[in-house]
Amino acid sequence: MKQLHKQSSINHRRDEETLIPQTPPYSPKSLKHPRSLPRSINYLFKEQRLLFIFIGILIGSTFFILQPTLSRLGPTETHPSIPKSFSNNVVSHTQEFSVSNRNPIHGKMGRVPVGIGRRRMRIVVTGGAGFVGSHLVDKLIGRGDEVIVIDNFFTGRKENVVHLFGNPRFELIRHDVVEPILLEVDQIYHLACPASPTNVMGTLNMLGLAKRVGARFLLTSTSEVYGDPLQHPQKETYWGNVNPIGERSCYDEGKRTAETLTMDYHRGDGVEVRIARIFNTYGPRMCLDDGRVVSNFVAQAIRKQPMSVYGDGKQTRSFQYVSDLVDGLVALMEGEHIGPFNLGNPGEFTMLELAEVVKDTIDPSATIEYKPNTADDPHMRKPDISKAKELLNWEPKIPLREGLPLMVNDFRNRILNEDEGKGA
Repeated sequence: MKQLHKQSSINHRRDEETLIPQTPPYSPKSLKHPRSLPRSINYLFKEQRLLFIFIGILIGSTFFILQPTLSRLGPTETHPSIPKSFSNNVVSHTQEFSVSNRNPIHGKMGRVPVGIGRRRMRIVVTGGAGFVGSHLVDKLIGRGDEVIVIDNFFTGRKENVVHLFGNPRFELIRHDVVEPILLEVDQIYHLACPASPTNVMGTLNMLGLAKRVGARFLLTSTSEVYGDPLQHPQKETYWGNVNPIGERSCYDEGKRTAETLTMDYHRGDGVEVRIARIFNTYGPRMCLDDGRVVSNFVAQAIRKQPMSVYGDGKQTRSFQYVSDLVDGLVALMEGEHIGPFNLGNPGEFTMLELAEVVKDTIDPSATIEYKPNTADDPHMRKPDISKAKELLNWEPKIPLREGLPLMVNDFRNRILNEDEGKGA
């Protein structure tokens, strides 16, 4: 009996040993078995993945550090697939930008390195194809900004901006500001303003755009807000003497309303605003027959026509060259003060004195023709620019006798081309 029980136990243990997997004895040679290699790779990828991430970051960082150096060592010639005209255009604007960044101490020119200095702005200029607007656009493009011009060509001309058509930082949109438009911009120079109620609607739309996109807004107002002034010279604190139902009131009151809207958007909605009150400005690209006294005198003298003086010719005006005005507008936009600021040349001339300067510049034999004065014509106009001097560090630099010949050359060329087109 015992023998049978013992045999049964032996068989039971033998069955258990058959079910339990047998572990082979340890041997150093087993580590060198070819099947152990996939296990090692699997271990590295799964258990050491942080090490691989670190190595990847190190390789990427090394590439980005060395890339600028490698690009400088590479060829600098223009890529053959890029049109030569485009390449020349970019070079010319690079040169302009370099001139605007002249070293004030050594007088040397140099480009501002990428990443150092001011940020490139995206700017919209309404009325940018007009006289003042086109000069402003030139300055903004010249310093490296991206500029969008909005103009319906009511008074503006494509010829004023055609030289920028190939520039990748320039864009022209034919649009009337009385209709809303949505753009992503940093700054808005609002110059578009015909002498009509659309002035108010255009200002509302541009203020609305500034509010939506958080742009800084600059309104170009006018010295006409002072009307026929009882204060001389005119300070920004003067409220004016305007006839609200006169022949000139559409323009005068339109600008006064535009200033009101601008300040309401600032106070009520927190829009960053700037207000410039512009005095008489002259220079190249003025319309030949826009009715302004300087353009009238110059065009008439070149065409050998009598210069029209309205009234007794003793009314006074102040005349600033367009580049001085553009510098003032940019200083105002880039500064921290709202305004309003008078931007004008305090040099004061009667209409007869202006006529004499034009005669000396163009034709000493030119004559004067007196005509009845217009309604509500201001008797005196002279800006007090002490506020702009103090807060904007701005004042005009070009006197009338230096700036007028530059305008005359432009007018003479255009009138000559105009006459040739008529077969004269």
